[in-house]
Amino acid sequence: MTEEVGVEVERQQESWFGSWLRWCPTSLSMLREAEKVLLSNLKSSYTGRYVSVGCVVGGKESHVWTLSFNEDSDNIPLVLLHGFGSGVGLWCLNFDSFAAHRPVYALDILGFGRSSRPAFTKDPLEAEREFIMSIDGWREKVGLEKFILLGHSFGGFLAAAYAIKHPERVEHLVLADPWGFPERPLDVGDRYKFPLWVKAVAAILRPFNPLSVIRTAGPFGPNILKKARPDLIRKFSGMVRDAEEVIPNYLYHCNAQDPSGESAFHTLMSGFGMGQGLPITLIYGARSWVDHDPGFQIKYMRKDTFVDVQVIQGAGHHVYADKARAFNSIVNNIGHHSDNGTLPLLAPDSEEPDREVSSRDVAVTLSSMMNVRNDNTRDDPVVTTEVNGVEDEVD
Repeated sequence: MTEEVGVEVERQQESWFGSWLRWCPTSLSMLREAEKVLLSNLKSSYTGRYVSVGCVVGGKESHVWTLSFNEDSDNIPLVLLHGFGSGVGLWCLNFDSFAAHRPVYALDILGFGRSSRPAFTKDPLEAEREFIMSIDGWREKVGLEKFILLGHSFGGFLAAAYAIKHPERVEHLVLADPWGFPERPLDVGDRYKFPLWVKAVAAILRPFNPLSVIRTAGPFGPNILKKARPDLIRKFSGMVRDAEEVIPNYLYHCNAQDPSGESAFHTLMSGFGMGQGLPITLIYGARSWVDHDPGFQIKYMRKDTFVDVQVIQGAGHHVYADKARAFNSIVNNIGHHSDNGTLPLLAPDSEEPDREVSSRDVAVTLSSMMNVRNDNTRDDPVVTTEVNGVEDEVD
């Protein structure tokens, strides 16, 4: 059974759109319906509700849209933070697998999806602090003491920032193709076949996310998304009925609303300063444009702490959807060991750093903006650790 609680909050937020609606035909009610259609493909029951996080931004009360599964389970909860330009719906290939083992909570990060869209401060450090406060305020209201925290892309950056501030709350930190790491030298205009006029307008938005171009296209956004990103549609076609319509529709309504969330990445310049006892797993897609090297540098620097780097063959940046079964297996294995107070087996390293890596090297790497191109042209081998049928995995 699926239940939605507190959706009257959306009526209070509808006025936020104002003149933007004249160009982008969207609303929170349209996003709600698009999300509902997408999640109708799930086998698991869930509850959707708004959680008040107080006046963490701009002096006004904010609400975080939350999906929860299997809340009666006694196992360690799993909390999911989506990437930039996304929302809770894109975890649809993972929910059933995760929820079979433990409580699962997925939230629309403040400023995105169906959550409140407050006016964040323009100061990057303060904006990051506001994000962290909203996540911890959410945790307190939901009543979670400790949990496995999984973030993808921009959500990975926020998950890392939260774990630095509140390591006592995180049982295991899982970063999936995390944002804030240098990307491989490939131009976004070459990756996606957007019209020239859309590329030109979207150049301003490039530091944030390639999907931002959808907002510049206004009412033409859904059709442009279908043509430009058929890969996103294919990822979900095996599970989602009418994926060709459902996925672009959901993504459009997530992105047609101008995101109010804004943050910076240079707080990670402190040498990835998490508590030494916090286990970390980084999951990359072997075909992703996100550089894998920082993950191995972190592992090398934190030799006395559990740091695992998993690279899934055949997956791109959307590793949770490209190879959902392998991704789910890794995360479920982490959960299984967390429940039992043990640690998973480490994936074998394909290479050892050929020189001593200093804390400054790691700090500089971690503080790189995602839009900064990696001009290093050396021919490094691509890590291809295949995840399939290892003895230690739990499905």
